[in-house]
Amino acid sequence: MAEPKNEDFLDDIAEVEAEELAEELSEISSEEAELDALRAERDQYKDRFMRALADAENSRKRGDKARRDAEQYGGSKLARDMLPVYDNMKRALESATDEQKEVSAALIEGVELTMRALLDVFSKHGIRVVSPEVGDRFDPQMHEAMFEAPLPGTRAGDIIQVSAEGFMLHDRLLRPAQVGVSSMPAS
Repeated sequence: MAEPKNEDFLDDIAEVEAEELAEELSEISSEEAELDALRAERDQYKDRFMRALADAENSRKRGDKARRDAEQYGGSKLARDMLPVYDNMKRALESATDEQKEVSAALIEGVELTMRALLDVFSKHGIRVVSPEVGDRFDPQMHEAMFEAPLPGTRAGDIIQVSAEGFMLHDRLLRPAQVGVSSMPAS
């Protein structure tokens, strides 16, 4: 007797293989999608880490600069307050006549020594005198024009009088030199 041919089992095998293949493909595509998501997350974390690292480095540099500025220029207010003391001592020495210098030699010498000590302290802390001379050119970065006057024999912009010396604290202007400037028109 002849057995009936049952070809249905071949169809079942093909269906099962197709389902298994689809399942494997879905697992692979979901794993790939998960891997892509993890890569994107990794890149995002890496970017955030690099930005945080750069921000920390910038903060360190700003802190170093602020510390250096505080070391160099922290005493500028005290230095500015000491400048009138220098001015007054200089005026006192300049106003003493020869007769007063003879009578009060010890006093004048004491004031001169005090003046030298003050200048030594200024020098020690990076403060230097800006002392323009009559005939120098006016520099608005270093000088403050107190007045302008025409003076024969000078050019416009020449310093004709020095009222007060200026001071620098390292590379910053602490006080400009106060000067009179020629306004002689060009002939």
